[in-house]
Amino acid sequence: MLQSDTTEPAAIDKERISGDAIRYADWVLPGILGMNMMFSCMFGVGYVVVRYRKNGFLKRLRATPLTSFEFISAQVASRMVLITCITVFVFAATHMILDTRMEGSYFTLFLVAVVGAISMVSLGLIISARVTSEELAGGLLNMVNWPMMLLSGVWFSLEGAGPFVQNLAKIFPLTHVLNSARSVMLDGATLGDVAPSLLALTALSAVFIAIGARVFRWGQY
Repeated sequence: MLQSDTTEPAAIDKERISGDAIRYADWVLPGILGMNMMFSCMFGVGYVVVRYRKNGFLKRLRATPLTSFEFISAQVASRMVLITCITVFVFAATHMILDTRMEGSYFTLFLVAVVGAISMVSLGLIISARVTSEELAGGLLNMVNWPMMLLSGVWFSLEGAGPFVQNLAKIFPLTHVLNSARSVMLDGATLGDVAPSLLALTALSAVFIAIGARVFRWGQY
């Protein structure tokens, strides 16, 4: 004899949520700034180092007391300064024109941008550490940039994605940069709130620089 399922569905409780509505422009601005930083950091340093190697400039530097770690550190520092200045200018102009939301500290946001830029420049240096062709460097950089752009939450949130995708996104520096920037700008997060992300970015930078210095090649052969 068939028995009917008389189990009643669980009751749904309604709850009113209070808070200010967030415009999409406010939410997507950190993503656009982070994406611009990512492309500028990785392609800027990637093409420069490969071009130096291709025209023999790095080979001449090898005759000096300069070590590969010192050269890579100098590239990270110079590119970080340039990208940070450009990002600050774009953020200030956008903030004035669109009146975007800013709940937290400008210093905390600036620190997130600096640490994030260092991490992404360091990642670009790994790819350019041994490559001798600009075409190959461009392909390898795109292989890293596009998954990072899609999975780091530039255009849409990953809150509805599965645990595997969310955990996979945490290996990308851009994910930590955008999460921290949005927390500061939209939720007023403090330096202590974003400290775990800053520590993760610092650890990633140290690993990337160490790998880049280890596999760095001065000449084409």
